[in-house]
Amino acid sequence: MATITGKENILAYRERVLLSGLKLETKGMKMSRGKSCYAIVKQEYGFKGSKQKVYEQLKAHLEQ
Repeated sequence: MATITGKENILAYRERVLLSGLKLETKGMKMSRGKSCYAIVKQEYGFKGSKQKVYEQLKAHLEQ
């Protein structure tokens, strides 16, 4: 089992998990019982629009 260490690596992994969770949410699935990935991404990054548009914005942001 791999372990992720270091603040930067943990944050990068979290961003990837939010991206994959948001992709599932665009297809109608729920990632968790708490806040949705859509709500978290909109709050933390300030993106606006539908789930699909927010997904595309986050994907573009991570590719930079």
